[in-house]
Amino acid sequence: MTRRPALRRVVTLPLLVLYGLGVTIGAGIYVLIGATVAEAGMFAPTSFLLAAVVMGFTALSFAELSGRRPEAAGEAAYVDAAFGRPWLTLAVGLGIVLSAVVAAAAITLGGAGYVLALVPVPGWVAVTCILVLMTAIAAWGVLESVTFAAALTVLEIAGLLVIVFAGLWSDPGIVLRLPEVIPPLSDAGALGAVFGASLIAFFAFIGFDDVVNLVEETKTPARIMPLGILLTLGVATAIYFMVVSVAVLTTPTDLLAGSGAPISVLFERLTGLPPLAITLIAIVATLNGIVIQIIMAARVLYGLSNAGRLPGVFARINPVTRTPLASTLLIGGAALALALIAPIGALAQATTQIVLTVFVLVNLSLLIIKARRDPAPAGAFLVPIWAPACGALASAGLLIGPLFT
Repeated sequence: MTRRPALRRVVTLPLLVLYGLGVTIGAGIYVLIGATVAEAGMFAPTSFLLAAVVMGFTALSFAELSGRRPEAAGEAAYVDAAFGRPWLTLAVGLGIVLSAVVAAAAITLGGAGYVLALVPVPGWVAVTCILVLMTAIAAWGVLESVTFAAALTVLEIAGLLVIVFAGLWSDPGIVLRLPEVIPPLSDAGALGAVFGASLIAFFAFIGFDDVVNLVEETKTPARIMPLGILLTLGVATAIYFMVVSVAVLTTPTDLLAGSGAPISVLFERLTGLPPLAITLIAIVATLNGIVIQIIMAARVLYGLSNAGRLPGVFARINPVTRTPLASTLLIGGAALALALIAPIGALAQATTQIVLTVFVLVNLSLLIIKARRDPAPAGAFLVPIWAPACGALASAGLLIGPLFT
C-alpha cells in the first residue's frame, strides 16, 4: 500500500508564538485602535485589559484541551470529546472556519485601505491581489509560510515598540500618568464605555486560539502548545496596553478616533517622521494576519475531513507542499468573495460573535470533561475547574452584553 502524505512536525515554540502574535496583532491594533478610543476615550487601554482577562480564562482551557485532544480540528475535537454530538462537532468546526474566512476578509479590507493610500488602483484589484498572494503563501508549505509569517510578525511588533519608545522619549512622565487610563469604579458611564469598547478590543485578541490548530505540525506539542498559547496572549496584552496608553496620553482622542489610519497618525505625531514607514508596516501586519487565518482554517477543514465529518478531498495532503491544498484554496476563495461584497465593520462584528459562541462551548467542554473526571494523558497541562467555569461565564457575558446596553 502507498503511504498517504502527512503533515510535518516542524513548528517550534518561537515559531508558534510568532504565528499566534502575527494573527493577533495583525487583526487588531493596526485596525481597531481608533474604534476603541472612539468608544472609551482615555479609558481605551482598560478595555484591552478587560478583553485580555476574558481571554485569559479561555486560554487556560485551550492550554489543557490541546494536550487532551492534540488534533488539528482543535475546537471541534474538544466539543466532540465532551458532548459526543456529531452535528455540534461539525457546527463548531465550521463556525471556526467561517470566523477565519470572515476575519481574513475583514483584515484584507483593512490592509487594502493602507495599500490604496500608496497605490492608486481600484479597491477590488487591491483586495484580489492581496488574497491571491496570501493564499499562495499559505499553500506553499507550513514551515515556509509560518516562517514568512514570523518574519513579518517581528517587523510589525518592532513598529509598535518604536511608537512606545518614541512616546516615552517625548514625555517620560507618561509612566506616572498611567492611572489616568483606569476609570473610577464610581463612574458608571465610564465603566459602561469600557465594557462597550472591550467588545471591540476582543477582536484584537482573536488569534491566540489559532495556534491549537497547528498541534499536528508542532514539535513536542504536549510541552510547547500550552506555553505557546499563554505566551501569545501575555505578550499581545502587554503590547496592546503600552501602545494604547501612549496613544491616549500623547494624542487627542478625537484625532485618533477620527482617523482611518490611527497608527500612522500616532507615529507621525510622536516621531516627526513621515508616516510612510509605519504605513508599510501596517500593510505587513494585515497581510500577516490574512495568511495565518487561511493556514488555520485550512487545518480545521483538514481535521474535520480526517475525522470523517467532511468529504475526504479536504484531508488530502499535497505530496509536494505537504499542505491540505484543496482546503487552503477553498478558504482563500471564500475570503476573497466575502471581502468583495461585505463592509469591514459587519465582518469584524460577525467574527466576534462566532468566536465568542465557540469559546463558550469550548469552556463548557472542559468543564464537562473535568466534572466527569476523564483521565488526562501523562504530563498534560492541567488547570483548576474554576478556569473553564469563569471562561464560559465571561465569554457568554461579552456575547449577550450588547443586548442590554
